[in-house]
Amino acid sequence: MPLRHFLLALSVVAIWGSNFVVIRWGLDVFPPLLFAALRFLLAAVPAIFLLPRPGVSWRNLAAYGMLVGVGQFGLLYLAMRSQISPGLASLVIQTQVFFTVLLAMRSSGERVQGFQWLALALAASGVGVIATHTDGTTTVLGLAMVLLAAFSWACGNIVGKRATGQNMLAYVAWSSAFAVAPLFALSLVFEGPAQMLGAVRHADAPAWAALLWQTVGNTLYGYGVWSWLLARHPAATIVPMALLVPVFGMSASALLLAEPLPGWKLIAAALVISGLAQNLLWPRVRARLRRGGAAMQPPSGG
Repeated sequence: MPLRHFLLALSVVAIWGSNFVVIRWGLDVFPPLLFAALRFLLAAVPAIFLLPRPGVSWRNLAAYGMLVGVGQFGLLYLAMRSQISPGLASLVIQTQVFFTVLLAMRSSGERVQGFQWLALALAASGVGVIATHTDGTTTVLGLAMVLLAAFSWACGNIVGKRATGQNMLAYVAWSSAFAVAPLFALSLVFEGPAQMLGAVRHADAPAWAALLWQTVGNTLYGYGVWSWLLARHPAATIVPMALLVPVFGMSASALLLAEPLPGWKLIAAALVISGLAQNLLWPRVRARLRRGGAAMQPPSGG
C-alpha cells in the first residue's frame, strides 16, 4: 500500500477513535437522543439530494438506518451521557466484530472455528475485567448498553452485506434518513420538547462543531475514504487497521478528558484487542504458514 493510502487509512481510524471524545463534548450540551437525531439528519441532508439512491430495497435501507441509527448510536449516546467513559466505550463497542461473526455463521450454517472461540474468550475476558471494575464513570448498565449497541451494529452489518458493490457513502446517507424520525420521536417522548429546544437555543459553537464532526468527519469523510481504500486494496490489507480505533479512543480520552488509565483498563484493552487481532489476523497467518510449509515439501519422485 502506498504511503499516501496508509496515511489516509490512519487518518480515518484516528477520527473514528477520537470521535468518542467529540461525542462526550457534544453530550455536555445536547441530550443523547436529540444529538443522535441531529447527527443522522445532517448525514442524510443534503447528501441524499446529491447522491443517487443505492440499488437496494427501501426495506434494506430502513433496516440498516434503524439498526445503526437508533440501535447502535442511540444506545451508545445514552450510555456515554453518564454510564460509561469515552475510552471504554471505544473499546467495548468493538465487540461488534464477534457478534457479526456469530450472526453470519448462524445464517450460513457454518461452525465457529477454534481460533474464533479463543478470540471470543479473550475479548469476553476483557469485558469481564471492565464489569468487575465499574465505578462512578462506568456502570454495569452502561456496559450492557454499549454491548447492546455493538449487537445492533452487528445486525446492521449483516443487513449491509446486501449492499456489497454499492456506493457505501450513498448507502449510509440514504439509510440515515430512516433513523431521523424515530430518534426525534424518542427524544420528544423521553427528553421532552423543553429540553430539546433549550439545548438547540443554548448550543454554542463548540457544540455545533461536535455535531458537524459526527457527520462531516466521522461519517462523510470516514466512510467515504474507507470505502475508497477498500475499492483499491484487499480488505485484508485495510480492515486490520481498524484495530487502532480503541487505541486512539482510549489515548484521546486520556489526553483530552483526563480519563485515568489504571492497570485494569490496560489489561482489559489488551485482552479485547488481542481477541480482535486473533479473529482478524489468524486466518492470514495460518494461510501463510500453510504456503510456507508446502513450499518446503520436497518434490515427489517419479
